[in-house]
Amino acid sequence: MSKRSEQILEIVNQHKKIEVNELANQLKVSKVTIRKDLTELENKGLLRRQHGYAIINSPDNLNFRLAQNYETKLRIAQAAAEQVAENATIMIESGSTCVLLADQLGQQGKHVTIITNSYFIAHYVEKYPAITIILLGGKYQPESEVVVGPLTKMTLANFHVGQLFIGTDGYDAQTGFYSNDLMRVEIVQAMAAQASSVTVLTDSSKFTAPNTVKQLSPDQVTQVITDKGLQKDQAASLRKQHIKLVLV
Repeated sequence: MSKRSEQILEIVNQHKKIEVNELANQLKVSKVTIRKDLTELENKGLLRRQHGYAIINSPDNLNFRLAQNYETKLRIAQAAAEQVAENATIMIESGSTCVLLADQLGQQGKHVTIITNSYFIAHYVEKYPAITIILLGGKYQPESEVVVGPLTKMTLANFHVGQLFIGTDGYDAQTGFYSNDLMRVEIVQAMAAQASSVTVLTDSSKFTAPNTVKQLSPDQVTQVITDKGLQKDQAASLRKQHIKLVLV
């Protein structure tokens, strides 16, 4: 993504809704150029256009979360992609930074098999011929476009991988990582049981407080990849728990 596209995302997220002409004026480019940029961003699902305006997606939409802190999440995803070897088979759970990890692997042309419960991820990377997707079955959650439940857990028992990548919604130095969805937490825990290593991909804002449902204990997490906005005490608590920390 170009720097101008990142600026457009930042401006639209700030204003919620802004005229296309105003965007062109702010960025000092032609209307033709700005429309081309907006078409690219709309095709990626990062914003919407309506009657001469650029508009953020609904907060309930996965694409909305994808557009938040996009540049930071992209750096995290790029760092994670570097750790995935050619011809590897990995697991990826749903999460906006996890989506970008899958996309980065596709852009790099790596031949990778991804086992996932996220239909959103499967659709997002379907254009990359080198990526093979194995979709888990189960009860479909339309709001997050994932499958959960007993059938998903039963299917997972047939797999084992070296690397699992997940997102998170919160952290507590004593008790570990948290999410806001009980059924998705159950799938993350089942995935972790079938993986040699677990890497959490998240921006540093998620470390401010725990969320509703405990996801994984610190001793179940191998590595965290996050941004340099992580506070020193939070970084120290992760390292104290023997979790490898990568800051980008």
